[in-house]
Amino acid sequence: MDDNHLGDFLRARRAGLRPEDIGMANYGTRRVAGLRREEVAVLAGVNADYYTRLEQGRERNPSPQVVDALSRALRLDADARAHVFRLAGATPNDRLSVHSAERVGPALRRLMDGYPDTPAFVMSRTLDLLAVNALTDALYAPFEPADNLARMTFLDPAGRTFYPDWDRAARATVANLREAAGFDPDHPRLRELVRTLTEHSAEFTRLWNAHTVRGKTQDAKHLLHPDVGPLALTYQAFDVREAPGQQLVIYHAEPGSPSAQSLKLLGSVHATRHRPAPGPHH
Repeated sequence: MDDNHLGDFLRARRAGLRPEDIGMANYGTRRVAGLRREEVAVLAGVNADYYTRLEQGRERNPSPQVVDALSRALRLDADARAHVFRLAGATPNDRLSVHSAERVGPALRRLMDGYPDTPAFVMSRTLDLLAVNALTDALYAPFEPADNLARMTFLDPAGRTFYPDWDRAARATVANLREAAGFDPDHPRLRELVRTLTEHSAEFTRLWNAHTVRGKTQDAKHLLHPDVGPLALTYQAFDVREAPGQQLVIYHAEPGSPSAQSLKLLGSVHATRHRPAPGPHH
């Protein structure tokens, strides 16, 4: 039997979408549930006859651009998008999905807040800090502002002290940005960031031109915080599945070590500084 897995999937997802789900006016009598083929074709910017052939199995090799357009038209989440690419025998072009809003969901924020004794934060591919927990806020307090790890490393005066092995931190930071460029070299935020860094840092320019590439997974961090002194930490980085390009990064210290005690102290110092002043007594 000649199975039509891609066509069956497209048909089922089309049937599950109503015009009001996508902000489309509902007109005329509908003989079948969901969107019409012509409506999906318009949303995806493809020829209606071509889309019909895809559903019927007469066309089996859509380009990655077409598959991505259909994924957006059918409001597919990350798992469904990856699935339809596999059904189509196409390779996802991650450049097409990196322009999603850099928003961190409330469930992930609550998860980070559940780590009171260890810094946790979410960052974008371009190393923007999108969300931080209280201890990360305390950890990066020397920076003004704590907004982007590359800018903080190269352009904030605090970076040279905060990272005792500044050269190593600088190389790793640029290698992370180079990896981001592989996903989308024309990403507006990446272009803006690189332009700013090259204008103000000769060290960044030299490292950027070396084209070293490295992603964040796990590594050791040696930091020097003005409030608690040296910190020997390791980190783990996890991809956020619901938001391609975002990573959750968690720092931790060896249990019972001086660094673990210093992190606890840092948290208490930060909490004390940010405790609301007592109100007037009545």
